[in-house]
Amino acid sequence: MAERQDKPHKIAEVLRAIIGKTEKKYYTSAVILAAGASSRMGGDVTKQFCEVGGLPVVARTLIEFEKSPFIDEIVLVAKADEVDKYEGFAEKYHITKPFKVIKGGQTRQESARFGSDVVNSKSKFIAIHDAARCLITQEMISRVCHSAYLHGGAVLAVRAVDTVKIGDKSAFIESTPERKLTWQAQTPQVFKTNAFRAATYVARDEKFEGTDDASLLEHIRIPVKLVEGSRENIKVTEPMDIYFAEAILKARAEAEKKDDGEKA
Repeated sequence: MAERQDKPHKIAEVLRAIIGKTEKKYYTSAVILAAGASSRMGGDVTKQFCEVGGLPVVARTLIEFEKSPFIDEIVLVAKADEVDKYEGFAEKYHITKPFKVIKGGQTRQESARFGSDVVNSKSKFIAIHDAARCLITQEMISRVCHSAYLHGGAVLAVRAVDTVKIGDKSAFIESTPERKLTWQAQTPQVFKTNAFRAATYVARDEKFEGTDDASLLEHIRIPVKLVEGSRENIKVTEPMDIYFAEAILKARAEAEKKDDGEKA
């Protein structure tokens, strides 16, 4: 019985080993979006600078992308009145990869376009990520990048556990999509750089407003692969999310301590 219970853990270790040994093939730029208004967070501190586990949300996110072997450079798209706050950020949080901070746009979509405009000319893939998803892990980044390299575009997402309803403008139910086909999108969302940049300009010219980055690719009929994400990859949006994030970090630390104990 004990051997059977250990199998999922052993399989996960093998998969992690395989992922770790796979060589990165393409120059990949991370564009971290941190230009949101933080209206739902309240208070004087924007969500980017709220602390989770002793670190600002945005710093925790940047550190994870700094550690990823799949990411070659980082572009942070910030609120115009917060750009100065990032002076010395790279040194303080040990960001050694090429790093730049630029002003964001009026919308998230515009900020993503601004970010794609300034990535290195060598960039083949671009990973768009919300700074507020500060619990992103190496495994998640590697999984979505692998899939994007294979399919041209991929997004982290989790399968919907609740029934999803499509409503009309008066909030009456229009339809109920089959639950097993519905997913909730997360970030990173990774695409071929040129394809994503083209999609952002088509959206601008046609005044198309997407609900996420992938919808811009969908708009120009470019297929995007859904990749199993994690419910731990939450977006810090409201004050309660800080408590959820810290609880997840605590659970991870306890799990890691337990694993270390078993290995010893």
